[in-house]
Amino acid sequence: VVTTYCPANNEPIASVRQGNLEDYEETVKKAKEAWKVWADIPAPKRGEIVRQIGDALRQKIKVLGSLVSLEMGKIFVEGVGEVQEYVDVCDYAVGLSRMIGGPILPSERPGHALIEQWNPVGLVGVITAFNFPVAVYGWNSAIAMICGNACLWKGAPTTSLVSVAVTKIIAKVLEDNKLPGAICSLVCGGADIGTAMARDERMDLLSFTGSTKVGKQVALMVQERFGRSLLELGGNNAIIVFEDADLKLVIPSALFAAVGTAGQRCTTARRLFLHESIHDEVVAKLAKAYAQVRVGDPWDSDTLYGPLHTKEAVKMFLDAVEQAKQQGGSVVCGGKVINRPGNYVEPTIVTGLPHNAPIVHTETFAPILYVLKFKEEEEVFAWNNEVKQGLSSSIFTKDLGRIFRWLGPKGSDCGIVNVNIPTSGAEIGGAFGGEKHTGGGRESGSDSWKLYMRRSTCTINYSKDLPLAQGIKFQ
Repeated sequence: VVTTYCPANNEPIASVRQGNLEDYEETVKKAKEAWKVWADIPAPKRGEIVRQIGDALRQKIKVLGSLVSLEMGKIFVEGVGEVQEYVDVCDYAVGLSRMIGGPILPSERPGHALIEQWNPVGLVGVITAFNFPVAVYGWNSAIAMICGNACLWKGAPTTSLVSVAVTKIIAKVLEDNKLPGAICSLVCGGADIGTAMARDERMDLLSFTGSTKVGKQVALMVQERFGRSLLELGGNNAIIVFEDADLKLVIPSALFAAVGTAGQRCTTARRLFLHESIHDEVVAKLAKAYAQVRVGDPWDSDTLYGPLHTKEAVKMFLDAVEQAKQQGGSVVCGGKVINRPGNYVEPTIVTGLPHNAPIVHTETFAPILYVLKFKEEEEVFAWNNEVKQGLSSSIFTKDLGRIFRWLGPKGSDCGIVNVNIPTSGAEIGGAFGGEKHTGGGRESGSDSWKLYMRRSTCTINYSKDLPLAQGIKFQ
């Protein structure tokens, strides 16, 4: 049994029974049986079920958003926005259910057809993190379902109530359509369940969202059995501001990217590179904006900034601030724990560090923004890319040539490359994910659906002859 706590006051909310390995084994068997039913349903019909799931989430969007705020700690508008993201992905998946498929290719042999056939992989395991306890499962499950897969979800133990609530909403839709609830299964559990999923050959795809450290362990376990994994790991994301940037865009963008969700997004801006000619001006304006951030209970509609998720996160925040000071940084604002119940810390700006300081290259899941000076485009593009992660990045400029150099082969090496917008707040229509230690996985839009399917190249001979490819004669 795990007790979940409200990050805003550290009061217990509820106790949730965790599954053991026997529960896991039973759940996998039921999910595999349910897949046999689901895979036989035509993709557009599966899309109709996913549409109904989206509608069911719409009807409960505020109460579910409130639960996210209560258990995860993000502000109410972000909690609702996260559920909306799942709804949006359901809408997207409905259309996709009539579009997935492969091409008919020209065959070099007379009387032959060459086609590409896509089939579901089977059972998709989804391990999600505390910071997006609804949306990340939505990205995976909605797309996986229309592709014909069953899903087995293990959410973060600290957001178990959200996992149970979402699963109950989905289960009712499935039951109303006389379909097995095990198509979307849930096992609440800790590392033992995650390890079992990674090692289980019945898990045809394992999608893991979390830290780079744990993601590497998951990837090795899955690869050991030649399985398929989809990794969404850390990010040490940078915003680069050139001398021609529109500061009316820069200040709110940097504020949202660095302070939103109390710095606990994988796309949070952790590094802010400022051209030396505007450095002092931007720092002053940003510090003023930080001072106006409304701190409060996450479910209060006026609040812009809530708590960190756990007490451990507060300790990591304090440790990082101390390391930044020891490495030569100056705290412009923040850097302390806020004197109130819960896990509240001050949003923090640190200046004066070199671009390659160890703490700058360390992803700390907290609202700490390292502000760094640069002189030239070439050097700052290189500094953007020198960290191990490659998730999100953004520049602010009006220079068209610079914009396209940023998007090009010598520009950002990230999976998300933005211009004149923050690093966070991605739309569902594009593929979401990153390079290097971010894991290389892609979820949500574009052609991410292909990761949830297996591809077969099929050649059909409808002639009475047997010509071989490449003109080979074998007689």
